[in-house]
Amino acid sequence: MPTPQNTPPDHRAALGAYGERVAVRALTDAGLQVLGRNWRCREGELDVVAREGDALVFCEVKTRRGTGFGPPAEAVTAAKRRRLRRLAQAWLAAHDHHAPDLRFDVVGVHVPDAGPVRVTHLRNAF
Repeated sequence: MPTPQNTPPDHRAALGAYGERVAVRALTDAGLQVLGRNWRCREGELDVVAREGDALVFCEVKTRRGTGFGPPAEAVTAAKRRRLRRLAQAWLAAHDHHAPDLRFDVVGVHVPDAGPVRVTHLRNAF
């Protein structure tokens, strides 16, 4: 079975896009209102920006086919968390958006070769 590192780039992109669609469906099913997807700036990209009540939620989506490298959410390293915080600041500045609460969630999507897709939503992940 291919790992994310040796999977052809077009397959990785398709897997990532599929994982984001699954994650958005799970978030909306959980009652979050999606405000934006794949927002980009010089610093990088935010996968999903959503609102839940008074909270503005910045969601990082990680999709994996296997668990050889651990659960998908473990791919959000300290450096990635710092970058996501900078991206959130840039999104807030670009959208002149204010919210009483800010939250960073991680949505892990595991797409096995056989069986159902598994989604893990970690609220307040960092």
